Amino acid sequence: MKKQKDTGVWGGNLLGVTPNKAAGIKDIGTIHQYLRIAELRWSRESRPHRLGSRLLFRLLSRDPDPKLLFEFVKYGAAEPGVEPRVRQVIREAAAAALAASGFGDDPRVRGAAHAVANQISTFLRSSELLAQPLLKAGGAWVLNPQAFPPTIFSVALLAHMPAVQRERAGLIERLGASLGQPSAKRVFGIVCGKKVLKQSFVLLGDPLKVTASGQTDDVPFALYWLELLARLGILRHSTSAPKFWARMAKDCDADGVWRPKNLRSLPKRVLPWSYHAFPLEGDAKSVEGRQSDVTFRMALIARLAGWEITTT
Repeated sequence: MKKQKDTGVWGGNLLGVTPNKAAGIKDIGTIHQYLRIAELRWSRESRPHRLGSRLLFRLLSRDPDPKLLFEFVKYGAAEPGVEPRVRQVIREAAAAALAASGFGDDPRVRGAAHAVANQISTFLRSSELLAQPLLKAGGAWVLNPQAFPPTIFSVALLAHMPAVQRERAGLIERLGASLGQPSAKRVFGIVCGKKVLKQSFVLLGDPLKVTASGQTDDVPFALYWLELLARLGILRHSTSAPKFWARMAKDCDADGVWRPKNLRSLPKRVLPWSYHAFPLEGDAKSVEGRQSDVTFRMALIARLAGWEITTT
């Protein structure tokens, strides 16, 4: 938290998790750091929280200041027409972080949530875009510029907005059905002027990759994803979640504590989107420290979904 500037910015960027010289990212960015203090339940009166909230609300305000593009400023300056799409992604991420931090009743966050819901609804109701959301451009697959599918940010935003879920119940059901479908197998990017921006946040189906036996190489993301689906009440649509859950439950003891054999290190994170939620336990040297995060997250998912953790 000492790395936060007086402007509320961490790392000089918004969405970075790992260093990326080409993208100008040297440290973990503002959205992930802010989500982490929200996950740790820091007081909204604390300095990091106040400064971070002020910046995120400014990102929602459609302030045209080029500096608010942060690591994406080069795309907006060099490629005409790119800026609106970039700012949309930034607003989704900012709104999701604010909602997770308890600002879901703020009219600015509610307005952002309904705007996002409208775009997702339009996409899910378009049979043409649903059937073919990707286009071939310059030998690469890209997202159709007319398509605005759900993203990890928009799903997280709606997951922390129960009032909006009730108001848009039909959309939530359609969203659940969409996210329950197998994900697009093609690697694709987003057109930014003459360039194609790499991305991993657009969701064309289920992003959770599990084997038939429920194994995954990204346990932290799998736990985060199940939590989002549970908050939305759409876990029943997922075919991958039950496989993963059954596999994890096999390693839980009679008290619901996750105790896999030969646990020598924490599960590795592959996708960046679970950074803020895993791990929360600072001691990974002890066996108990390596067990606590998964145990806590499974208990939270079970409570949100109304499940009991059954062991074998």
